[in-house]
Amino acid sequence: MGKTVELKRTLNLFDATSIGIGAIIGAGIFVVLGIAVGYAGPAVIVSMIIAGTVALFTALSFSELSSAIPKEGGTYEFAYEMIHPFAGFISGCMWLFAQTVAGAAVCLGLASYFVGLFPFFPVKIVAVSAALALTVLNLMGMKHSARVNNVLVVIKIVILCFFVGVGVFHVNPQNYSNFAPNGFFGILQGAGFIFFAYLGFGRIAALGEEVENPKRTLPLAILLALAASMILYVVTGLVATGLVDSGNLAKFGSGSPIAYAAKATGNFAVVATVSFGALVATVSVLLTNLLGLSRVSFAMARNGQFPKSLAKIHSKLGTPYLSILITGALMAVLAFVSDLRQAAAITSFSMLTTHIILHSAAIRLRKKIPNLKTFKVPLYPLVPSLGLASCVILMFSLPMESWIVSAAAIVAVSLLYLLRRRP
Repeated sequence: MGKTVELKRTLNLFDATSIGIGAIIGAGIFVVLGIAVGYAGPAVIVSMIIAGTVALFTALSFSELSSAIPKEGGTYEFAYEMIHPFAGFISGCMWLFAQTVAGAAVCLGLASYFVGLFPFFPVKIVAVSAALALTVLNLMGMKHSARVNNVLVVIKIVILCFFVGVGVFHVNPQNYSNFAPNGFFGILQGAGFIFFAYLGFGRIAALGEEVENPKRTLPLAILLALAASMILYVVTGLVATGLVDSGNLAKFGSGSPIAYAAKATGNFAVVATVSFGALVATVSVLLTNLLGLSRVSFAMARNGQFPKSLAKIHSKLGTPYLSILITGALMAVLAFVSDLRQAAAITSFSMLTTHIILHSAAIRLRKKIPNLKTFKVPLYPLVPSLGLASCVILMFSLPMESWIVSAAAIVAVSLLYLLRRRP
């Protein structure tokens, strides 16, 4: 039925960049914006710039590491090779934990927009159904998934541009008057929630073994995806907070903020179009989320840190089918029991944990490979050091519950590693 082999390189620069944009533009702008506005107010655009800058440090570390180590697994593989197998295991498990919870949040966001169009469907059932349907698509193969994602990315970019183009003529400047109601700390809290959505470019690195000419394509795709997404985030956030009062956007539009903001145009066609765009966007994020989850668990299994069966490749489909099935099932279960705000906070904290390890791996890379011939981070080691420090600062902006849940996860993962090593 399956065998353990390397995966085929089938993704070009457009495919890889599209996967990054598909992963970034979705939950953050279409779902989490409402939560972030509740903390930052209209200054959420400053939150987006702060989160984007922190993400840029991370993107540069990702670019150098993925160019030097173009293997499946992303942050897990970097930590495994550059620091220690234990660091790799912690990073891999926390990445899987964060992305599974993030996937559940995206499922709930998708369901909120879907129920807005078709109110007779239960939110939880739609969320679970979305997770299961995209699990099936992932099983069909990388090329099929990439083609579907490319189409979805083009559609959602066009719809966001449409929202901005129409909405800008209905902006009420008075809505910007109380620009930062909770001061700088509120802005920082908003950045903490937005941050996890920016990190979709990490899924490009997680697919490193399936990218053509990886030493050039991986860093270029990562940086292009982040730049395009950051621009779209800021202009969309600016228009959305100008259309409606930020307090109402946070309160009444928490699950579907862009659709709520679009109502201020008084045009139902705009609201319906934005809701459709949100569905497309969240489907794309969920698709790339499952791609990354299955590939990291595949890489961990291939290194012997997960059961070897998870590294088996289907002989006809060419996909790590057991990894895909298990991660898809876990996401479906979490989508049924999760809360959107809690899921976003836990995801952000867990991802920040993995990226502290990532930046540490980037700093060690030059020491272990002094004559690096691939993409190099400028101003080394300042950039990865700033990335590490900024991740720590953002951690302190997140709610205590995210610290408790993530700390419990780290302890559990550490105990699991020690138990697996016992003779």
